[in-house]
Amino acid sequence: MPSRAIPDTLLARIFSNRRILFGGGVLLLIMLICLATLPWTLHVNGDYYYDFQHQNAGQLPPQMPLWKAMGTTKLGQSLLGQCLIGGVISLTIGVAAATVSVVLGVCVGVLAGYRGGWVDGLLMRTVDVLYGLPYILMVILLKIALEHPLQKLLNVGSQTVNLIVLFLAIGLVSWLTMARVIRGQVLSLRSMPFIDAARAVGTPGWRIFLNHLLPNLIGPITVYATLTVPSAILQESTLSFLGIGIQPPLPTWGSLASESMSLALNPIYSRWWLLVFPCTLLAVTLLSLNFLGDGLRDLFDPKREAAKL
Repeated sequence: MPSRAIPDTLLARIFSNRRILFGGGVLLLIMLICLATLPWTLHVNGDYYYDFQHQNAGQLPPQMPLWKAMGTTKLGQSLLGQCLIGGVISLTIGVAAATVSVVLGVCVGVLAGYRGGWVDGLLMRTVDVLYGLPYILMVILLKIALEHPLQKLLNVGSQTVNLIVLFLAIGLVSWLTMARVIRGQVLSLRSMPFIDAARAVGTPGWRIFLNHLLPNLIGPITVYATLTVPSAILQESTLSFLGIGIQPPLPTWGSLASESMSLALNPIYSRWWLLVFPCTLLAVTLLSLNFLGDGLRDLFDPKREAAKL
């Protein structure tokens, strides 16, 4: 009996993976909605409205527009508009911080694994020391150290500097796991026969890295980069919730949840929608990114390739 055909092309394998389809589809939908409505949310973000729900105990008057049906913030702004523009800012910070983390982690991991010796020992002991430092303290110290120099250097507003400093701080403290993972991959690849054969024929070190090491590292880098984005978004939300992240009037999902905590938990008149909608969007986005990362890990798993043989 012939065995069931296994799709060989990368595109066919992607479409056969349910985790990638589900996670990537939901994430793409959220991103498209947030980006497509950005001109409207930027306009609505500056408009203030009277909070009808405060007087009518959650009952919408007939003249209230449909886009205000999700409720309004304590300043009377559309919660839908705030959540959409907050999604753009949260996703931007997550992707930017993950990019910084991946670039720094890959550079340190490749250098430590490929050179070895005292270079490997020095870099990995530095990683061990940084692992022992409190994460929140490191972010606060980096924000204090970078905020004023960047504002003078870039000559931009405080909100823009706060955004840049936040994703730099998150990225600069999130690269440690990536460095260890890439170092382990490089150490494993460095002992492979094809690397020894390349050295035997006199191939330069930079060409070995570009033609042999880097193509074999694309899979792990892609997987862990996808898993770093939800971690960065969650870290930004935690910092904004604690009041040391993005400052008003720029909204993020974490800052919206932080500002609405006292109103949502009010025992007399609970404005629950202020807490439920931002947290729901944050949870769905994080789950989608984790599903996507798990699917990519299955896609690039060497055991699956070995099972075909």
